Amino acid sequence: MHPKRRTLAFALPATVASLLGAAPATPAAPASVPAAGAAGADRHGPKPTIVLVHGAFADASSWSGTIRRLQRAGYPVLAPANPLRGLAADTAYLRSVLAAVEGPVVLVGHSYGGAVISGVALGDIRVKALVYIAAFTPDKGESAAELAAKFPGSTLGDAVNPRSYPLPGGGTGTELVIERAKFHRQFAADVPAADAAVMAATQRPVATAALEEKAGEAAWKTIPSWALIVTADKNIPPAAERWMARRAGSHITEVDASHAVAVSRPAVVADVILDAVRATR
Repeated sequence: MHPKRRTLAFALPATVASLLGAAPATPAAPASVPAAGAAGADRHGPKPTIVLVHGAFADASSWSGTIRRLQRAGYPVLAPANPLRGLAADTAYLRSVLAAVEGPVVLVGHSYGGAVISGVALGDIRVKALVYIAAFTPDKGESAAELAAKFPGSTLGDAVNPRSYPLPGGGTGTELVIERAKFHRQFAADVPAADAAVMAATQRPVATAALEEKAGEAAWKTIPSWALIVTADKNIPPAAERWMARRAGSHITEVDASHAVAVSRPAVVADVILDAVRATR
């Protein structure tokens, strides 16, 4: 296991263009920013595509600082939208996204996204590493809600509001949003207030069903894993993150940061991901 590190401080293709009567545009991507799924190769073999899965109350833009660093390091990156509707449904959707990616993959999950990648990777021999960023690492039969309550320290319950949304087959479901006035303190205390206000306005609600649904078999039992524990987390108790990471045998790094560590400490997040990439190539 790696020693712990402490840092203080979720063009048109030619065929289409021809149908529209337009000349296809084929600009070359900069060499330092490979396109997702078009991994280059070096003496270690093909580079993995790094797939970043956000969690509840966030969206894919939360990975922006991390993406820039990974692209500068020469890796193809993909950050899809996580539906946040149900664990099995979200896992199936992310599997469909992964099906379009060629070559090896490193899966990264933040928060509830950790539960999703644990299922997405199951049985996929292309997945070389799992990286959990302030994330849930459930075993079979466990839910995110259950794991968050396993240790004291979460104040999320006092910061969220439930609201109803229509289900595709009829009826209604319940989803949760963090109150905007409480978002900064609850979710992103070490992010500048103006940036946290934007995050609060763009947060993706999570269905209560997603947090309560029990996980299936866990891919971390057969795939090497890395974990970033954030010691100022108010969503998932740091003790719970630490307990799950140790159970999974993850390589652990700790940092003094909020739950929004990918926004406040993107360099640390990128370093942990690159550790996983380099160790499994």
